[in-house]
Amino acid sequence: MIYVCPLSRIDETVSLTGAEWMLSLLSEGTMVTRPAAILADRHLHLKMHDIAEAQEGFTLPGEEHVRSLIDFGHAWDRRKPLIIHCFAGISRSTASAYIIAAALVPERDEAELAATLRKLSPSATPNPRLISLADQMLGRENRMVEAVKSIGRGADAGEGVPFGLKLEA
Repeated sequence: MIYVCPLSRIDETVSLTGAEWMLSLLSEGTMVTRPAAILADRHLHLKMHDIAEAQEGFTLPGEEHVRSLIDFGHAWDRRKPLIIHCFAGISRSTASAYIIAAALVPERDEAELAATLRKLSPSATPNPRLISLADQMLGRENRMVEAVKSIGRGADAGEGVPFGLKLEA
């Protein structure tokens, strides 16, 4: 199971789920304290801004970020949950949960996965740059991009509510 949450709810989510793996997607300079239940070799911290196009002074999500998060997903042993968080739990983290689920269960329909994401998180607005790069890397022929576009922008929220995403439909 993959759990998505905002930075402010990491400790609570790890405690409630028993997670032992964590993916952090934060802007440079945003600090995260790894919970004691998450060993250092089971934590990946990717530094990028939540943007879809290059902007001076900001780190655009790139191929190396997406490759790292896909590789981390494949390294996850799935015995205990994986926590994925960004600052708000709305964009980078929901995109990453979608990407890892698509990578680990390649037969899962992209549109069904996006619809499930929307049902679980009304505020989910997956970062389009991360989705586009993953779509190319996973050979999904633009189906991930179109599926995420089909669910539209999520409801306005300051923070997302933590939720769990099953890998299988």
